[in-house]
Amino acid sequence: MDDAIDVLVLGGAGVDTIVYVPGLPLPYADSYMIDSGIRSRAGQTGDFVALGLTALGLRTHHLDFLGDDPEGDLVRALHEKHDIALTAVPQPLGTKRAVNLVGPDGRRLSLYDTSRAHPDDRFPEDTLRALAGASRHAHVTLTQPCADALPVLRDTGVTLSTDLHDWDGENPYHEPFAHTADVVFLSAAALPDPEATMRRVAARGRARIVVATAGAAGAHLLADGELTRIPPAVPPAPVVDSNGAGDAFAAAFLYGLLGGEPPRRCAEFGAAAGAYACTVPATESAALSRAALLTAVPDRGRPR
Repeated sequence: MDDAIDVLVLGGAGVDTIVYVPGLPLPYADSYMIDSGIRSRAGQTGDFVALGLTALGLRTHHLDFLGDDPEGDLVRALHEKHDIALTAVPQPLGTKRAVNLVGPDGRRLSLYDTSRAHPDDRFPEDTLRALAGASRHAHVTLTQPCADALPVLRDTGVTLSTDLHDWDGENPYHEPFAHTADVVFLSAAALPDPEATMRRVAARGRARIVVATAGAAGAHLLADGELTRIPPAVPPAPVVDSNGAGDAFAAAFLYGLLGGEPPRRCAEFGAAAGAYACTVPATESAALSRAALLTAVPDRGRPR
């Protein structure tokens, strides 16, 4: 067990099968020839957040259910390769899987296999409390059974963040996450009025910071009641895939926040890391380094 953890990442471990398709939506056809190949690699939302945090020098511990299967082996190998501490709770139903269809413009359609979890699954409370008690912060993914872990995490006193992804602002499944976390990330993609949703999250819950990412349009930051528009960062290479961009944003934002940076600079960190993630093919797992992040977002307020 770790004596000191900067960020505990809860949930979101799994394997994606990547299929590059000629366009989205994909027109019906009896078959398609996939010249680029069909590849499976470890890396779902929790994996990518943990990878991003570790690349930025934060001591990270990932807790989730994993199966004793080839997919679980891929997840364990990813963590071992990048020196990310992992506590794997045995999952007899197998490791979480998804299929990502990726279009030429980098957009994706994800098909999640929900059969690899059981409604009665729970993280062992003693393990959860011990890890949270040793952590400065916990980032909670939306995957089952993280919702049931929220009261235990809150009881330990650790600060919390979560990512609601493409929430529409109405689905009740997301509400415990939205109203329990101190920092809430979400995508503006499905929100008719991002500002209204962000303010509602802050008013109904504990969030002191709410961030709605908007892809190539940048992001919206709500901090201390003030809404700020964050411009997009320029990708350092051609955009090939948006997979993992939101996770990279969250990791870089938390790096800044835990380092004492103001929310706007944290969001600028997030924008830079998210832009970098869009240049990484979906078949690979890579994250922006701390040196590259600080070069991309120089601190103009301090002498260099």
